[in-house]
Amino acid sequence: QELFSHNNSLTLPHFTTPHLIFIMSQQTEQSQPFGPVKQIACIGAGYVGGPTMSVIALKCPNIKVVVYDLNEARINAWNSQNLPIYEPGLDDIVQQTRGKNLFFTTDYEEVVKADIIFVSVNTPTKTTGIGKGRAANTLYIELCARTLRERITSGRKIIVEKSTVPIKTSSVIEKILKTSKSGARFDIVSNPEFLAEGTAVKDLTAPDRVLIGGQSSEAVEVLASVYAEWVPRERIITTNLWSSELSKLVANAFLAQRVSSINAISALCECTGADVSEVARAVGHDSRIGSKFLQASVGFGGSCFQKDILNLVYLCEYYGLKEVADYFYGVVQINDFQRQRFAHKIIHKMFNTITHKKIAIFGFAFKANTGDTRESSSIFVSKHLLDERANLRIYDPKVPEDQIRTDLKAVMNGSYHIDVGMDGSSSKDELVEKHVEIFNDPYEAAKGAHAIVILTEWAEFKEYDYEKIAKSMVQPPFLFDGRMLLDAKKMRELGFDVTCIGKADQSPPQW
Repeated sequence: QELFSHNNSLTLPHFTTPHLIFIMSQQTEQSQPFGPVKQIACIGAGYVGGPTMSVIALKCPNIKVVVYDLNEARINAWNSQNLPIYEPGLDDIVQQTRGKNLFFTTDYEEVVKADIIFVSVNTPTKTTGIGKGRAANTLYIELCARTLRERITSGRKIIVEKSTVPIKTSSVIEKILKTSKSGARFDIVSNPEFLAEGTAVKDLTAPDRVLIGGQSSEAVEVLASVYAEWVPRERIITTNLWSSELSKLVANAFLAQRVSSINAISALCECTGADVSEVARAVGHDSRIGSKFLQASVGFGGSCFQKDILNLVYLCEYYGLKEVADYFYGVVQINDFQRQRFAHKIIHKMFNTITHKKIAIFGFAFKANTGDTRESSSIFVSKHLLDERANLRIYDPKVPEDQIRTDLKAVMNGSYHIDVGMDGSSSKDELVEKHVEIFNDPYEAAKGAHAIVILTEWAEFKEYDYEKIAKSMVQPPFLFDGRMLLDAKKMRELGFDVTCIGKADQSPPQW
């Protein structure tokens, strides 16, 4: 039931708008001409498929847009007043278009009738077999291709590879589709998404790049003409197929690399008395470097950064480029180190024990303005704290309680990165039930707590009455800011013992 339910998340996680639309072309013209695009379908109603199709429906009112998913509950949510994902501005777009030219369905016949079919399904990191822990699992991509081959028996269709995939995955899709015994013809087009969760609508409505890759110039132009309804033609760029597929992985690797670089420097700043914010500002003023992605934090999360880096690492290992693989794997290692280091600072600062102490966790989503928790640093920091048997009191404005508990049980059981969940319950499940409370009110979460730990940069966290919060906590109240969100000086004046990422501790422990 979950087969097509989870896309590779919106990536370039913090890019404000995508930079190019790449169109890749290889000349293999099909004899059957294309007619006008009347219907577009997307397989997969997740973080990529839902928003992307919603914006296409908004910008192309004369095209019928259909989002298909096996998961009936997810489709029902898309057809309700409570969408299954949160993105600023998305609800308004869905309300404007749903039932007019945007439809969410479990009826595969709507896919069959489409002229352009987007494939936007999950490509998780493999957890078993060759490439375990590195390579992308393209099982769902292959299943989509086989189903398309069997169900589509006539016409000429453009199949759009929207999921993030390894290089030459399009060749796999093409090989499967070419075995069709029917008169149907297929053109494979690669069109990776470049969306940041929290700004996905802006990234889609005002992109500064879109990447498209195709096997025929005609198919490329058909898809380009859809985007050209609102994207300037000069942002539609052509490159070869393999360059396009690799570009998505490299873009995310470069962005994550910057995050890990500044996080590595934050550790040095804490030891030397330098301020990582000042260092980032000084370095960012160099026009060759720029200021984006130089915000030190407790670590990056999201569905794409780590997955795409590990995929890139595997590709390098496969081709015998060990030194290159080691270089990029270091980005992931620094991210893990930053999370563990921050958790250890919490434990050490709180008199080397947090057993049975109440710790308020502010933020569980991997970033602000989304309810997505995939690879969230909050999950892994919470694990370290639960290992010490702390009592966690978690508040997040968008993440539901069942998602928080599911994530924590998975990570405590060692099954977080496994595709299939564990059967039954375990002592670790009981630990989560006993040591974790979920709150709808941040003031209640902090009341009676020994410490507050900020793990997501929600803007509302800056607006709270921290004087009131400090007085309601166990004294002395500790504040650990993993996002450098609050004014540390002001918080100290209110009585907090403050620890910030990338800044020397003003009251270092003497034990």
